[in-house]
Amino acid sequence: MATLKLTPAAAATPAPAPEAAPGAAPTAPDWCHPRRLRQWGLRRGWRCQLRRRERWVKRALDLGLCALVGVPAAVIVAGLALAVRWDTPGKALFAQPRVGRNGRTFRMWKLRTMVTNAQALEPDLQHLNELPWPDFKISNDPRVTRVGRWLRRTSLDELPQIWNIVRGEMSWVGPRPTSFGLERYQLWHTERLATPPGLTGLWQIVARAECDFDQRLRLDLAYVRNWRLGLDLAILAATVRAVLQQRGAK
Repeated sequence: MATLKLTPAAAATPAPAPEAAPGAAPTAPDWCHPRRLRQWGLRRGWRCQLRRRERWVKRALDLGLCALVGVPAAVIVAGLALAVRWDTPGKALFAQPRVGRNGRTFRMWKLRTMVTNAQALEPDLQHLNELPWPDFKISNDPRVTRVGRWLRRTSLDELPQIWNIVRGEMSWVGPRPTSFGLERYQLWHTERLATPPGLTGLWQIVARAECDFDQRLRLDLAYVRNWRLGLDLAILAATVRAVLQQRGAK
């Protein structure tokens, strides 16, 4: 298995500054600006739970898209898995425990983009963290492999999560599931758990990796409170554009 050892020089080298300051307010397109979503919410009435019919519509969209792209995605994942194994020894796929709908934990699948001992190296890299707690992000993370850097730029490392969508653990669009547990949530954060977590979401197209947890939470809540089918379709279309432009991917 490929592992990485941090030398004192590598551990002490400061990371380059991020493209945008973590505290900077994200800039949203007009159609999904939080102010516009608030106006929509005021017209129809605030609520954080999808009605039964809306849950069926959202699930039908999820399964329909899975049926449409499932086979091509499986072929692509198989080819990428071979590239990951060729680059560094170790498993090509890995599962992370994530917090999902109603606070339930599930295993989220991804293509491996880091060395196999990445988790063990995290405490030695805490001083390079660029985002406020509880997030952890380093530009030019030394644990990321060559193939992993390309997978992250193109977001193809997320493709295995189509399996999570088929299982009903995730949706194509929704708040991104967190890797930290409920003990780190504040009370106002928990509203984001009222809907299934998504492969993409509002903050992925507004800021991608450029905003902190509280800013992402506000975008997540704007999505949860204002869900409609057209919003999901618009976010999916904007996500495709953002991925093709490799905008904000880390």
